[in-house]
Amino acid sequence: TKGYDPVNDIQWLRGEIDAWVYGNLERRWPGIVRRHTATKAPSVDTLHAQLGGYGTTRDIVQRAMDTVVRTSLIASKDELAQWTLDDLHVFVNVFLDHRFPTIVALNKIDMPDSGKNIASIIKRYHKASRDGISEENIVLTSALAECFLRRMVKQNYIQYMTGDDDFVSNDDGVSNNGVELKELDEKTRRRLGNIRDLVLFRYGSTGVQDVIVRAVEVLGFVPVYPVKSLNFGAAEAFRDCVLVRKGTTVREFARKLHNRLDVGYAGAETVGGIQLAEDDVIEVGKNNIIKITTIGS
Repeated sequence: TKGYDPVNDIQWLRGEIDAWVYGNLERRWPGIVRRHTATKAPSVDTLHAQLGGYGTTRDIVQRAMDTVVRTSLIASKDELAQWTLDDLHVFVNVFLDHRFPTIVALNKIDMPDSGKNIASIIKRYHKASRDGISEENIVLTSALAECFLRRMVKQNYIQYMTGDDDFVSNDDGVSNNGVELKELDEKTRRRLGNIRDLVLFRYGSTGVQDVIVRAVEVLGFVPVYPVKSLNFGAAEAFRDCVLVRKGTTVREFARKLHNRLDVGYAGAETVGGIQLAEDDVIEVGKNNIIKITTIGS
């Protein structure tokens, strides 16, 4: 929007979450410290008990505390009884980075005045994490361009897959799996040309897929594709994708899919007919396309 700085939205969102979490702790902090001192509980356990309502695991609280200790952001480190309210606020900020990692999708990059806003935001977060945002978590997108390209594919005007840096049309003399692509009228040709010039050639893609990929990476998930057969085409899309935590083994994955796969588990293999051991850790690009065999199948 002309005359509006999108950084305001980023700061507003972070500020709201910060006020929510810090406000809840600040009001009860004296009582929390008294119970912590009386029970002599580990600081991480005390904080986890208070932050569990935000869907927080103990591991997340531990990682936040480790960051505070490692960077010496709080002088008294993990001694809660010595924390000031300022110390508590510092911890909350670090906790939010771990519990609510944020990806910023800068949409409408196809708009004529988008360059100014993009430059301003990149400059603010270049080599510095502010407002819970780091430069690598900013993704440029054009949802409108992606939607239009998908509609053109559905109507058989172009060949295109989400994430591609270009498309092909009847003008390029290419067929769609043996079916001739429809001819473009001048209006559609012009609109596709604008998308090609302003989005695909300039930024490499519409960014829609990049946002999803980055979100999965930041959360520390591994995408796994369970298949019934390992005979598939190079451009074939998988029907199912299951996200698992890093460190998940093949047998744990079978158990996650369905109890019957775990009970009747007979083995698993990946691309190339490579047999997988039960305790093999699933890794992207190595063994995350998995066919599971059960007894009697």
